Amino acid sequence: MALFRFSAKRCLEAQKIGSTATNVLRPLSDASTDLKKVLSEKIPKEQERVKAFRKSHGSVKVGEVTVDMMYGGMRGIKGLVWEPSVLDADEGIRFRGKSIPECQKVLPKAAGGAEPLPEGLFWLLITGDVPTDAQVKAVSEEWAARSAIPSHVTKMLNDFPKSLHPMTQFSAAITALNSESVFVKAYSSGVHKSKYWDAVYEDTMNLIAKLPVVAATIYRNTYQNGKGLGSVDANKDWSWNFSSMLGYDNPQFVELMRLYLTIHSDHEGGNVSAHTTHLVGSALSDPYLSFAAGMNGLAGPLHGLANQEVLVWLQKLRSQVGDSPSDEKLKDFIWNTLKSGQVVPGYGHAVLRKTDPRYTCQREFALKHLPDDSLFKLVSQVYKVVPPILLETGKVKNPWPNVDAHSGVLLQYYGLKEMNYYTVLFGVSRALGVLAALVWDRALGLPIERPKSLSTDLLMKSVKAA
Repeated sequence: MALFRFSAKRCLEAQKIGSTATNVLRPLSDASTDLKKVLSEKIPKEQERVKAFRKSHGSVKVGEVTVDMMYGGMRGIKGLVWEPSVLDADEGIRFRGKSIPECQKVLPKAAGGAEPLPEGLFWLLITGDVPTDAQVKAVSEEWAARSAIPSHVTKMLNDFPKSLHPMTQFSAAITALNSESVFVKAYSSGVHKSKYWDAVYEDTMNLIAKLPVVAATIYRNTYQNGKGLGSVDANKDWSWNFSSMLGYDNPQFVELMRLYLTIHSDHEGGNVSAHTTHLVGSALSDPYLSFAAGMNGLAGPLHGLANQEVLVWLQKLRSQVGDSPSDEKLKDFIWNTLKSGQVVPGYGHAVLRKTDPRYTCQREFALKHLPDDSLFKLVSQVYKVVPPILLETGKVKNPWPNVDAHSGVLLQYYGLKEMNYYTVLFGVSRALGVLAALVWDRALGLPIERPKSLSTDLLMKSVKAA
């Protein structure tokens, strides 16, 4: 069998072909507001499509593995199926084939709002369809109805010391919520594997509904002495309720949260939080345990802490060059940073080779709502100065900013200044993508993940033999 090497262009062509085929199975005319009913009608068709594809093309090779890939964190290895999104080096993230600007245009918005509702994105991620206003409203209502957390989890959160990191609290609470798992009960009762997706779907909807309550409780306990959590309003959307429970009622902040929770939701399946959720779920651990594992990965400095590191670096920058430095003074600071062996946080990406569309949409939000903010102006100046310098070093493949270079600046502007909490916000958003994927993992019957590993000695022998 010939070995196929897919270029970025070929990958995009393949995506378009796949998208065309998928759209045949995913008509936009289904007006039902019952998400589970819509999904249940799609799953058998998708199961048959995948089954036929594997039968006719199962032995086709789609890439190659090099020694550098094995030692380099498996970068570039094509080894996962991930339905909700695809990340292209030149095009950026696409949610079910739609770019972020396209999602901002076509997904439903709150009355008077300009940013997409995360409920609509979730509908898109899990079905492939752009939902109607009525369908999104139904999801908002359903999540509100499922939002209550059990008393033992509330007590657990209230008993945590304030000194315990918010992500530790978040992961622990999610793990404890597995007492509510529908999948655990179904599996214990001997449910047929063809129905696994149904139970995982129920857990997914319950968990996403409860996350804002858990996250807001952590914020109130850690930073506001447990005061005034409030309750979920069944007539409001997911982001509005989350913002309200955090204690923020500024309509612009609510709009920011709608945007933030949408754009941080998914970034294909190879990143740590997504892959970990998928991997643990492949062992048939329930969605609570799987997602908690993913959140432990998100808590790592090389993943979810990046926007916090950007802010720390910006504060250092301001302390040394002021709020309005000349370009030359800023360039000197950047060069000194690089020459000291440090990096410019928020710049570069393992896959992207252009400005992250998530950065761009946040910049557009800032230009609209806070154009005169001094920190935003500094970020804009860094955006102008840094890429040419990184290119000049000759060592950087992608000199452009990623999402983390901007998100913290917006949160700071609206008063959410507790940087240790930012990864929790990221985690609430990331649930939308990784849990939508987990439903499809079980619907498609994906097996336990178990790649083959080699010792260095055996790898050397294999290379020599080859």
